[in-house]
Amino acid sequence: MLLIHTLTLARIAAVLVLLITIFALPIFMAQRTTIATSATTESFWTAGAPMPTSRTEITAAVLEDDIYVIGGFDEFGQVTDIVEVYNIANNTWSRAAAPLPEPLHHTAAASYNGKIYVVGGYTAPWSPTNRLFIYDPVQNRWQEGTPMPTARGALNVNFVNETLYAIGGDSDGPLGSNEAYDPSSDTWSSKAAMPTARHHAGSAVVDGKIFVIGGRVSDSLENISVNEAYDPQQDRWITDLEAMPSERSGIAAAAVSMVNSSNIYVFGGEEPSKTFNNNERYDARTNEWTSERPMQLARHGLAAVYTEDDDKIYVIGGGPHPGLSVSSANEIFHIR
Repeated sequence: MLLIHTLTLARIAAVLVLLITIFALPIFMAQRTTIATSATTESFWTAGAPMPTSRTEITAAVLEDDIYVIGGFDEFGQVTDIVEVYNIANNTWSRAAAPLPEPLHHTAAASYNGKIYVVGGYTAPWSPTNRLFIYDPVQNRWQEGTPMPTARGALNVNFVNETLYAIGGDSDGPLGSNEAYDPSSDTWSSKAAMPTARHHAGSAVVDGKIFVIGGRVSDSLENISVNEAYDPQQDRWITDLEAMPSERSGIAAAAVSMVNSSNIYVFGGEEPSKTFNNNERYDARTNEWTSERPMQLARHGLAAVYTEDDDKIYVIGGGPHPGLSVSSANEIFHIR
């Protein structure tokens, strides 16, 4: 009888273990799936191949799978004509692109219709220029367009509806200049001036409007957090926008063109005592700011380029210390 009783208890225990496994395992797996899904929904950073020539006060533009990093200062403080090309598919760099027609720093670049437009900046040492250079990757050569009306450096440029807008900058003081270039006619025209004259700002395009964020209003690193948007269709500025949470200049900005996205990410910057690793996201439709995962290396004078093919922002170069300092950093922000 004892043996039979023992066997019965053993069978009951086995059945209970089986029932617990049947009902508990799906719950456990569901919890694990939830945790894993939550982890992969957060944006994160990785490191790409470092830029061959450490530089700061650069500009950059993308054509298909290639990011062109243009000009700037090298580690010796020399102004460069260097154009280095980063291929996002292969994670490799090359010097295949023709150098700039002249060395430039604090210049600005934007791509349109298979070409890169580089305008303004400073020649050595700090002479503002109004020259416009247009790069054709098929022919691997630069040609010169009609000069911009106002010579300036540390400006912002963006294409909207087949027109290049050059906004702000510095030439013996901060500027609010807003000049538009038509590539089809090779001509410039003046537009409504930016309300807050400034330089070393960040800019990006969302819903056909150019948002100009942060920057400085003097030559002594007097940073601001102002956020203003230019509407090219109306030729007017929108000024009642939420300011960036931090006051920064020497920054880089990139807009994300994912479906239903209206986000602009603003990276880096400097003030007299330090550089920033800030990564702050602005939603242009809700007019709200959010702090995102910071860069690993704080720096200013950097470039930020969004690539549609992989929904990543490549944040390249820049100086880790205020003033002249350089890096070869290539940090990749994966957007989720």
